[in-house]
Amino acid sequence: MKAVVIGGGLAGSEAALQLAKRGIEVDLYEMRPKKTTGAHKTENLAEFVCSNSLGSFDVTNASGLLKKEMSILGSFLIKAAFDSAVPAGAALAIDRELFSSKVTKMIEENPKINLIRDEITEIPDAPAIIASGPLTSEVFAEKIKDFCSQEHLHFFDAIAPIVEKDSINFDIAFYASRYDKGEASYINCPMNKEQYENFYRILTTAEKIELKDFEKDAKFFESCLPVEVLASRGEDTLRFGPMKPVGLVDKRTGEQNYAVVQLRQDNLSASMYNLVGFQTNLKWGAQKELVHSIPGLENANILRYGVMHRNTFINSPKILNKFLQCKKRENLFFAGQITGTEGYTESIATGMYAGINLARLLNGEKFLELPDITMLGALTNYISFEEHKHFQPVNSNWGIVKTLDADKKTRKNKKLKNELLAKRSIDYLETLELI
Repeated sequence: MKAVVIGGGLAGSEAALQLAKRGIEVDLYEMRPKKTTGAHKTENLAEFVCSNSLGSFDVTNASGLLKKEMSILGSFLIKAAFDSAVPAGAALAIDRELFSSKVTKMIEENPKINLIRDEITEIPDAPAIIASGPLTSEVFAEKIKDFCSQEHLHFFDAIAPIVEKDSINFDIAFYASRYDKGEASYINCPMNKEQYENFYRILTTAEKIELKDFEKDAKFFESCLPVEVLASRGEDTLRFGPMKPVGLVDKRTGEQNYAVVQLRQDNLSASMYNLVGFQTNLKWGAQKELVHSIPGLENANILRYGVMHRNTFINSPKILNKFLQCKKRENLFFAGQITGTEGYTESIATGMYAGINLARLLNGEKFLELPDITMLGALTNYISFEEHKHFQPVNSNWGIVKTLDADKKTRKNKKLKNELLAKRSIDYLETLELI
């Protein structure tokens, strides 16, 4: 038996490996390097673009629970991520190059996977998983649109700048993780009120890259808003968002500052750091001025400037069921960000789920059905819920999970409630007989 997977990103790579594990031969199509996206920088599979972080690995965090579930279910890419981890406190951050090299090697060395470096321009008749991602080529996006008979929706994703560690001024910057959680692995650049006001002035008056006509009506995804969009909501918005100073005390002074810019390690050798929450669409000259206005980064060498690109996703509630199976054609599945699941972890998770269930379909087995007491089950149930009036991308969060059957006092204790929700999911998954 044979299947086609379209897209060699996070979702497609995971899907291909899950199919191969279950005895299915796979043709995995990846259009790079024959055709580029404008956002990807290498030819490797499973390349991280926007950030190097998969979020928290603490199971009392929604994203952390999802990663735990994926480990139980046998995700190949989550294991590769832990094997490529760099210090990031309680978050799972990776060396991007090492991770994508590991995944590429797994794919290339798997005897059941045939990696084809070519662009797909038609939806194949064979059993298939479409995981072409948020940067699906225009030609193929039109084919998907025609097939689904539903308008595509669009939103923007923005990428944060990266600076060279050796160019950071550690007379000002200091290491700390918020509330001393985990290793002190973040670099923090503190600001007083005057410095913040100067930074805010530069940011709000800076020149932005002009959007193309077809992009102007597109939507931003709320959890990945450009820093300039956040700033436009009010002078203190950043101080209560990515630049909040709470829980970050410079042990040299014992002071909590007015605002703090955090930088997170981006590669294993710790030579590159990205500005957390600083995804942007400013012109590069404006970005340089803005970065250099941050205390500790006044002479920072910017290794990569921020960019913004259009992402594409389908109207999943109208097109998919909770197994990520196309309602119109039973041997066609979708996975990854094109389904409207936002986030790296979520992309891998849906690739895993689609791969498992397409393999089960081809092998004549019952689908793996995950209830909404699990984070992955809740996620796929949410994006396939037909009653959505205005469907927008979503990432893992406690709001989509089935409520806890507990007393009012327990439900109000956030930490305890999340611990119980996580335990409920893990206990359930550990009872499953997995193939």
